Amino acid sequence: MLSGRAIIQNTGTGPVILWNCERIGCEIWTRVMGYYRPVSEFNIGKKAEHNERVFFNEQKAAHSLH
Repeated sequence: MLSGRAIIQNTGTGPVILWNCERIGCEIWTRVMGYYRPVSEFNIGKKAEHNERVFFNEQKAAHSLH
C-alpha cells in the first residue's frame, strides 16, 4: 500500500492507481455444507476455518508433476 493509494493492476499502458476512498469492497461467497453463503455472515469459528483453508493451485500442481 502506498500511503493511501493502491496499485490495482498493470495494464498495457501502465499501472492503475486508486485512492483508498475510490476502492469498492466486494463480498466473498463460499460453499459451506452444500449452501453458498457470504463469508461476512460466518460466525467466528467458521471465519477462522475459512482463513485457514488452502486453495487448489492448478499451475503449482501441474509444475510438481514435471
